[in-house]
Formats: sequence, C-alpha cells, structure tokens
Amino acid sequence: MTIIGWLQISLLFFAVLLAIKPLGLYMAKVFAGERTLLSPVLWRVESDLYRLAGIRPDKEQSWLAYTLAMLAFSLAGFVSLYAILRLQAYLPLNPQGFAGMPADLAFNTAVSFVTNTNWQNYGGETTLSHFSQMAGLTVQNFVSAATGMALAIAFTRALARSKVSTLGNFWVDLTRATLYVLLPIAFLIAVAFVAMGLPQTLDASISATTLEGANQVISLGPVASQEAIKQLGTNGGGFFNVNAAHPFENPTAWSNYLNIFAMLSLSAALVYTFGQMIGNRRQGWALIAAIAVLLVSGVAVTYWAEAAGNPILTALGVDPSLGNMEGKEVRFGEAMTALYATVTTGLSDGGVNGMHGSFTGLGGLVPMFLIQLGEVLPGGVGSGLYGLLVFALLSVFVAGLMVGRTPEFLGKKIEGREMKFAMLAVLILPLVILGFTAISAVLPFAVASVGTAGPHGLSEILYAFTSAAGNNGSAFGGLTGNTVWYNTTLGIAMLLGRFAYVVPVMAIAGSLAAKVKAPASAGTFPTDGPLFVGLLVGIILILGGLQFLPALVLGPIVDHLSMLAGQTF
Repeated sequence: MTIIGWLQISLLFFAVLLAIKPLGLYMAKVFAGERTLLSPVLWRVESDLYRLAGIRPDKEQSWLAYTLAMLAFSLAGFVSLYAILRLQAYLPLNPQGFAGMPADLAFNTAVSFVTNTNWQNYGGETTLSHFSQMAGLTVQNFVSAATGMALAIAFTRALARSKVSTLGNFWVDLTRATLYVLLPIAFLIAVAFVAMGLPQTLDASISATTLEGANQVISLGPVASQEAIKQLGTNGGGFFNVNAAHPFENPTAWSNYLNIFAMLSLSAALVYTFGQMIGNRRQGWALIAAIAVLLVSGVAVTYWAEAAGNPILTALGVDPSLGNMEGKEVRFGEAMTALYATVTTGLSDGGVNGMHGSFTGLGGLVPMFLIQLGEVLPGGVGSGLYGLLVFALLSVFVAGLMVGRTPEFLGKKIEGREMKFAMLAVLILPLVILGFTAISAVLPFAVASVGTAGPHGLSEILYAFTSAAGNNGSAFGGLTGNTVWYNTTLGIAMLLGRFAYVVPVMAIAGSLAAKVKAPASAGTFPTDGPLFVGLLVGIILILGGLQFLPALVLGPIVDHLSMLAGQTF
C-alpha cells in the first residue's frame, strides 16, 4: 500500500461526500412533485406521458397495487427484451450481421437486465447488435434502475406518513426517476465520457494496423451512452466483454474516477433523500455513516490483501513490492482496482476493471461477502436503500428485545407482522445462493464448467450465484456460465433475488404506512446516533457472517490459507 494509493481513494470518497447533499435534496424535490431547475423543460413532457398512458398522477396506490404495477411493468420489460434478443437477426442496426440469441441465453440476459443485475454470459461486441444494445439493454438500464428508485421512495413514504393506506403512484415515481434524474445526469456523463475518448457511433468496427504490420479489427458502437447509465443506474453490464478493463470503456484514469463516482453517488444520495423526506436529516446521515464504515473497511482489506502480494509468485522471483498485479490493469494499479471492486460489490453494479478471480483469496473474499450482506453499502439505486431499511428494522427489533420494550423506528411500532416479512426477505439470499451452489457443486455437468480445481473452483460457483441472487452481475471468472444449466439457474436466482425480496419489503411498507406515527418519548431508542450506527453495522455483519461463513471458509478462506502455505491445486 502507498500514500498515493490512499490519496486516490480518499479523494474519490470526498467527491462523493460533496455530491450527496445537493443530489439528495434534488431527488427529494423530484419525488415530492415540487418545482426543480428542469421543471420548465420537462413538465410538459411528463404531463404528456401521463395523458398518453392514461395515468392519473394524483391517484395513489396501495402497497399491493403499487407492487402489482411494478411486477407487470417488469414482466413487460422481460418479454420485450427477450423478443429483441431472439429476433436480433431480423431487426435493424445490425451491421455485424449477428444471429439471434439461443433461448437459454436470451432468457438469462433478459432476466439479468430487467432485474438490474446485468450478469453477462456473452461477449457484447461479438454477440449483440447496436439495436439490441440500445433498444434492449440501455432501455432496461434506465427503467430497471428507475423501478428500484420508485420502490425505495414508496418505502420512504410509508415511514414518513401516518395512518394512510397509499404509498404513491408507481407510474409517476417511475416516470420522474427516469425523466428528471437518470436521463439528464446520464446525458452529462455520456458527454464527459465522449470527451475522455469513449466511442459513440453506429459504425460496427474500424481497422487498424499494428506496430508489427498486422491488421486488427476493433469493435465500435454507441459505447459512451450505455456506459453512462450502466454506472449511474448501478447496472454494470459492459458494452465489451472485459467491461471497464477495456480501453474503449475506460480509457484513462479520469474515466476510471468518473466510473466509480457515477455508480456510487446516486445510491448514496438517495439515503440523504430518505432523511429529507422523513423530516430527519440526521437519520439519513446515520445510515450513510454505517455504509461508510463497512465500505471503507472493505476497501482497506482488499487493498491490503492485494498489496501484500502472492508468496507463491514471490518464491518464483517476482518482486514482492509489486504486490499482486495479476488480473489488474497496469493503468490503474492495485489501489484503484481494489476501490473499484469493493464499490461495485458494495453497490449492485457489477462493473469491473479487473479480474476478481485473480485476486488473492482474501482480496476475492471481500467483494463476495459485500454482495452477500445484501448489497446495502449503499447497494443498487433504490434497492440498496430499502434493503438497508430492512436491516434498520431488524436492528431496532434487537434493541427492543434487549431492554424489554416494543421496538420503534421513526415513530412506527415494529411488531410481529413486520418482523416476519423482514426475515422472509433476509432469508431469500442464503436460500438461493447456498442452495444453488450446493446443487451445482455435486452435479457432474455443472462441475464441468468450473475452470479451477480446489477451493478456488468452489469460489467460482459460490460467487456466480452470490452475484446473481444479489442482483450484482460481476463475475469471479473461470466459470463457463453459458450453458443451459447455469443460464437457467442463474436466471431463476436473479428473479428470486429481486422480486421474492421486494414483495415482502413492500408488504412491510404497507403495514408501516397504516400505523400511527407516535412522537418520540423518553424511552424511545434514538436511531440517528453512534449507538444505532454501531448496532446496525453489527446486525449487517452478523447476519451475513452467520449465514455464509461456512461456505466462505470452504472457498476463499481456504484458498487464501493455501496460498500462504505455498499450495496449489
């Protein structure tokens, strides 16, 4: 580790910290329907969209109607994207002449982008036409992120309101998230990316002559526009196969910085929006503090593990001061690769600028563990916030058990109904991740896809289902995922990780909205101070550790200990 490396990391976090308040306040105004800087330009567009769709923006929905609208919209998105991928050969803007996707791969990809996971069992530049990239994937990058934001705002209203039966209107929240937040900011980021060297063209490729005199065909396309919303919406799906390690997706140190800033800033700012909308900004900062403790700790451990190097390579004559540079871009080094890997898995992004499977055992453990925590650091845009609030409810419930009082959160009593739904949501991840991993680890045709023997091979399977169920989308590498088994099971894991989680969360929101919001009393446990921050961090770690520790021991932990002992498989 170096001072320069830590300075780079610190400057990025400082930039995000500066952006949290203005972005958070702006989004609070947007979702409250208040006038913003963009209202004179976009108000008429918003009104016309409601009129054309037959939506009454003043008519709010119950939690069930809100959830059913979200599920119907997601189903329509899946069907349309699946059709685009299957019929790609007959659709326009296909200068490469690509055929349609096979059924199992199209299912996996459509589910992946509709659930904001963006797991990719294909190489973008060798599989997808420009039409599929733009009308299929990029559209879902916008609306899947907007869906997550809408659900988070609905949950926020449940805590802000008292004795009501409605949570807002899904179609209005979806429209405002897309129109006022994602589109304008993504446009600015795309322009910045073009200035930094990312291509934005409908040409298929360009030919170049190498220094050796050989001819090289370099794929092109509308890269900058997709990259912008990929990061802003915490989607992570890359235009190219190697994602942000490709020089056309991430050409400079500045583009690398903007990548990380874009994926982190909006999710973190939504937590501040939560505090603003409930009328308690200190509560928002308390949640941000809990996020920061875990995220910075994850960066520190990953950076330390990679900077410490690999003793097996040291024994072969590699300079130990170089650390572990395997699988890392020499343009960015260990510090910015460790930061990228930690942020992208603390979020629900999945974009990568290095190969996670080439990290040391401990370095690879951290990104995997951050996903298993529920991706609440600060998680995907919107999805991270409502996931974090579920942990907040569990924390006050534990605190109430300690002192023998009925737990409360923001004036709402947390009772058996809410806890049942909360535990149902929390148990989805271990059930899906550990269940599918166990099955895949014993089926011969599933094991045949594993690229590495020993504990590292188990880590490949475990990481794949962790990434899918956690709606992350990053890959450990080494696993051949483009098979009928993995395309199908990973797709199911993505569906359960998104929708089987959010339905009980929305049920909690409906229950809380109907409760009377009581004023704080002398016996109220304060949830905006250091004690609550510590309790929340502990609950997140304990739930993740107790559920996944045995599997992590058999995978990345044994892998790291074997490396230290000089043992290979």
